[in-house]
Amino acid sequence: MNRASVGLLVAALATALPAGASAGDTAAPALDAALAGALAAPGIAPGRTAAVALDLRTGATVYSANPDRALLPASVEKLPVTLAALRLLAPSYRFRTEVVGDGQRAGRRWEGNLDLVGHGDPTLAPSDLEALARDIATSGISRVTGRIVGDESYFDARRDAPGWKPSYVGIESRPLSALSVEGATFTGVNGSAKAAARTFTEALERRGVAVQDTPTTGKAPADALPLAVDYSNPLVEVVRHMNRESDNFVSEMLLKELGAVGEGRGTTEAGARVVRTELVAAGIGVSGVRIADGSGLSRHDRLTADALVGVLRAGADDPAIRGAFVTSLSVAGISGTLERRLQRRPTRGQVIGKTGTTNAACALAGFVRRRYVFAILQNGSPVPYWTARAAQDRFVTVLARS
Repeated sequence: MNRASVGLLVAALATALPAGASAGDTAAPALDAALAGALAAPGIAPGRTAAVALDLRTGATVYSANPDRALLPASVEKLPVTLAALRLLAPSYRFRTEVVGDGQRAGRRWEGNLDLVGHGDPTLAPSDLEALARDIATSGISRVTGRIVGDESYFDARRDAPGWKPSYVGIESRPLSALSVEGATFTGVNGSAKAAARTFTEALERRGVAVQDTPTTGKAPADALPLAVDYSNPLVEVVRHMNRESDNFVSEMLLKELGAVGEGRGTTEAGARVVRTELVAAGIGVSGVRIADGSGLSRHDRLTADALVGVLRAGADDPAIRGAFVTSLSVAGISGTLERRLQRRPTRGQVIGKTGTTNAACALAGFVRRRYVFAILQNGSPVPYWTARAAQDRFVTVLARS
């Protein structure tokens, strides 16, 4: 899909329901029956399946099955997190990482420690630390008599999220930390911050800045002197990567950032409360909704098909965030987790959405042909996800052809 097509799609999806249209209007029986038939699949229990589809032009409900049933969402959990983040932080929001000085400068020497302070940037990379090291060297500092201290106190010290299996950390997500550098690892409870401090120390030394002592972790003093700062790409780019690639680490970091900004506490629980507050403020029903983490890995998460459709409509209807929200979704047959699905007409380039798959849940939610908004949640013990995906693909293909 080229940029012009994406622009047209965003504009079409941003159109509010026509005056007098109601989500209670019903669709033609033939379409309802075709959609029901598409979802029917062996091993997929109807009682553990929820699906809703609305016509954006008229507001008519073209299909509804268990719309308010609370089910495990898998990675479509990232959609309410995306909506809340874009509403509260704005698409232009940038994460920051700072270098502050604990001590004083004496000529080209810094007497004391330099603190590398993380503020939850989920995209922090070695190249960012290289840029910070360049700024320190350019300022004229050539020697640090103390050490580099990694400060991750902006978030709590929990490395996983409620309801996760222990194996998820390191496999499904990097350990959660307010100071985490991509590709930098170090064992121990403060491993992420210590790895960042070590990586920054090495970057400084490559720039000709000698650091006397070995890196460590700690908390920067409140009166430390600001020396350098790095900013992430805008949030619009962060959520685009997060949703298209279904990046669990980014979504969990974003949830903690919501807690830090919205409640002054960088915890998963605080972030979950902020998401719920934003959903309510957007007019989305939250009965049955339970936000336990940001990625959908938690066994405690619950969403309803009605709530998901509400999230999608709210994101597309809000002129302040619609572009960022809609373009964060994968495009069928073209990008993200839908690149290898729905690759032929009439769905290729005409379906955009968010996928989700765990052992117990399979989901798909998004828009079809600039006309329909839909959400499908399928649970099982386990769920046969290939069969579930095939049913989802049949469902959206029926919508694309109608």
